[in-house]
Amino acid sequence: MTDTGSCCGPECCGDEPVTTLTRGRTEEVATSLGAQETLRDEVRAKYGAAAKRAASGQNATCGCGTSCSSKSAEWDPITSNLYEAAETEGIPAEALLASLGCGNPTALAALAPGETVLDLGSGGGIDVLLSAHRVGPTGKAYGLDMTDEMLALARENQRRAGATNVEFLRGEIENIPLPAETVDVIISNCVINLSADKARVIR
Repeated sequence: MTDTGSCCGPECCGDEPVTTLTRGRTEEVATSLGAQETLRDEVRAKYGAAAKRAASGQNATCGCGTSCSSKSAEWDPITSNLYEAAETEGIPAEALLASLGCGNPTALAALAPGETVLDLGSGGGIDVLLSAHRVGPTGKAYGLDMTDEMLALARENQRRAGATNVEFLRGEIENIPLPAETVDVIISNCVINLSADKARVIR
């Protein structure tokens, strides 16, 4: 890779790239990007199907080690009962059914009224809705997801919950579609492990 240096003038902002890649490096990057997109497609397909199951009133997951095509879903002792009944009062059942996480980040995060929260990989919206309740009407809770079916389900759950301080965004957790320094707290519930570029997510 050759770096042509930094430049603040308009002559460096035209069609010419600031950096150029050798052919071998370009092919390597293209292969890596192709693998990342393949992984994203697989994740979208799996979680899109999970959203459809939750929207129809079924559990989004069939339990650890089971196939969702099996006749009966197993109860998973690790990922079941993550949320207290008192905290989920007023939350649509579909939001709980769509929860594919392995924890309850809202129980660990020190959320305060007026704060802005971002949930990476928000799925059906359970953690966003719980966060929105904690930060109150002067705060804001964003959910970020790349799966259209999950976003549709989350927005319906938001509508049914009557949450006005919530916004669901379509995008990838490697490329957060929000300006820098606009979020106070970032949460995520077993989603960063699905990224092919975890270092970028953390940055």
